Amino acid sequence: MSDAAGESAKAPGSIQVIERMMSLLDALAAAPEAVSLKQLASTTDLHPSTAHRILAAMTQARFVERHDAGSYRLGIRLLELGNIVKSRINLREVALPYMQALHERIGEAINLGARHDDEIVYLERTSSGRALVRVVYLVGGRAPLHLTSLGKLFLASESTQKLREYARRTGLPGKTPHSLTTLEALEKELDKVRRHGIAYDDEEAELGLKCVAAPIHDDEGQVVAALSVSAPADRHDPDWARQVRETADAVSKALGYISPRK
Repeated sequence: MSDAAGESAKAPGSIQVIERMMSLLDALAAAPEAVSLKQLASTTDLHPSTAHRILAAMTQARFVERHDAGSYRLGIRLLELGNIVKSRINLREVALPYMQALHERIGEAINLGARHDDEIVYLERTSSGRALVRVVYLVGGRAPLHLTSLGKLFLASESTQKLREYARRTGLPGKTPHSLTTLEALEKELDKVRRHGIAYDDEEAELGLKCVAAPIHDDEGQVVAALSVSAPADRHDPDWARQVRETADAVSKALGYISPRK
C-alpha cells in the first residue's frame, strides 16, 4: 500500500478521534466543576472505555487534568495556548473585514477607535469617498472622548467617580454649539448609552457630521474598541444603529467574547 493510500485509510478513524476529543472538551467546558468519567461518557454518548482512553491521552498532553477521585477538568495547557492566541490577535486585522463588509452595505465611512488616556485614537477608517463635510479625524487622529460617539462608549463603561475625574481633568471643552460641555449633560447622555448600548455624535465634534457607534468587547468582556458610522447629517439613517451594533458584536465574537444571555 502506498503512503497516500495508508494516510487515506487512517483519516476517517483519526478524524473520529478528534471529533470525540472535541466533544469531551466541550462537555468539560460546560461544567463548572470537575466531571466524573461516567457523566462525561453519558454527555458525549461515548463508551466509558473510549472516553477513558481519550481522556488519558489528553491528560498526558495537559489539555485535561485528572483528579484523584477519577474526575476531570480542563487543563492548564488550554490556558497557555489561549494566551498565545490572544497575544497574537491584531484588533485592526480582525475588525477590518467586518468594517469593509458594513461599508459595502451602507456606503458610508466606518471608523475603528480605541481609548488612549482621555482621547479616542482612530485605528482604521473606510472612506465613503463622497463626504461633503471635512472629516477631521482620520487614521492616527485623536479626539476628546466626550465629543465622539466612540469615546462616549468608553466613558459609559466608567464609574461615576471616574467620569467626574475625567470632567475635572479635561474641562469638557466643546467644538460646536452641540458639544456636551457640562457634567450634567454628559451624565444624561451616557445614561442613554448604557440603556441602549449605542452612542451618538449629533454634530458635536464637527458641524454637519453625525456618527453612531457600538462597543467591541474582548474575551474578558471589557470594552477595548468601538466601531462607528459617520456621514453628513442629511444622509444619516436611523437603521445604521442596528447594523453597526451587529457588526461590532461580530468583531467581539471573533475576539472571543461570549455575550451574556438575556
